[in-house]
Amino acid sequence: MDSKIEIKVTNPKNGDKVVHSVRPGHATSPSPSSQPSQSSDGRRRRQGQGYGHGEGEGQRNRGREGQHAGRLIDFMPFKKWVPWMIPGFVLVNIFLFMITMYINNCPKNSKKCVGSFLGRFSFQPFKENPLLGPSSSTLEKMGALEVSKVVKSRQAWRMISCIWLHAGVFHILANMLSLLFIGIRLEQEFGFVRIGMLYLIAGFGGSILSSLFIQTGISVGASGALFGFLGSMLSELITNWTIYSNKFAALLTLVLVIVINLAMGILPHVDNFAHIGGFISGFLLGFVFLIRPQFGYVSQKKVPPGYIAPSRKPKHKTYQYVLWVCSLILLIAGFAIGLVLLLRGVNLNEHCSWCHYMSCIPTPLWSCKNRQVYCQSTEFGKSLNLTCISNGKSEIYPLTEENTSQVQQLCSKLCG
Repeated sequence: MDSKIEIKVTNPKNGDKVVHSVRPGHATSPSPSSQPSQSSDGRRRRQGQGYGHGEGEGQRNRGREGQHAGRLIDFMPFKKWVPWMIPGFVLVNIFLFMITMYINNCPKNSKKCVGSFLGRFSFQPFKENPLLGPSSSTLEKMGALEVSKVVKSRQAWRMISCIWLHAGVFHILANMLSLLFIGIRLEQEFGFVRIGMLYLIAGFGGSILSSLFIQTGISVGASGALFGFLGSMLSELITNWTIYSNKFAALLTLVLVIVINLAMGILPHVDNFAHIGGFISGFLLGFVFLIRPQFGYVSQKKVPPGYIAPSRKPKHKTYQYVLWVCSLILLIAGFAIGLVLLLRGVNLNEHCSWCHYMSCIPTPLWSCKNRQVYCQSTEFGKSLNLTCISNGKSEIYPLTEENTSQVQQLCSKLCG
């Protein structure tokens, strides 16, 4: 009995659907719909879209399409993954923010809290944290990026833990919406393993560059990892160039989104060095993790047993291999050099007089200088007397272990 399996292929270049008729022991050869075929009686007959195996088989194939409809195999060029990791990341970030607010316990440490009806989940005063969040000392306890602790105390784990923490409600809301919008699409296309590694490594790269330029204060947020996603999308478009139809429109749109987001990083109190470091890391990682087989490559796993596949093309093009190797070398070298400089306590601002403008550009509306606060402290029995040097204000606090560990926070309130 003559049996065959029809494989419906979607060409990602133009979206046209083509039906391949595959029979045992026969290779397929294309016959476009506009190509006339010669019948046995010498008459020219136009075949429908498909691949024929002999004279007049186009008609028989069309007649059997209904009979073999249940045996069609839909061949998808790329596997679609069910996204679960990115929503999981969002839940983890929200959960850690709730824990941070619980530990912060504003009513116990501050006289005035925003949203006091929330109890210990209430927020620090606006003067201290305008993002509706915890204090700097609480974030530092939770694992915020603080260069002095990374260099002197060798707490390198802060370079990863900081990307799971957020400074306030506005901060986490903006980052989590961006993570869902960008990350779910990437996880659907490339799976949770590659996207999860990209998220962590790009976030780590953002922490490295941030630590080399911003060495005062603390830094938290997932924005470095998010910019890594944007960078990987750009490199994915470049390395998989041949499978996209509207290439230049997609490239222009993506570049415009990246430029706008990086431009927002020049505002004060935004760590644009983490954005840039994450973007560069993600751009290089995209060439390594997000490479796709070229169009026309057929995996033997997709071919049913006993059937001969069409002539195969190489899985990847030469330029894809070149970009893969070069990106991996640059990534490893950049991370190694950055870590060596960081652990030696190098401040790159001393070697680049203009680099600070990449993170903040001063205007008449704002200043880019970090306002340092200094206080003089004196202990009287069970009391702690703090005096702000800049404004002369003085206040006495009950001397407890918590107050002695939060002198900088109390000083910021006094000088605010």
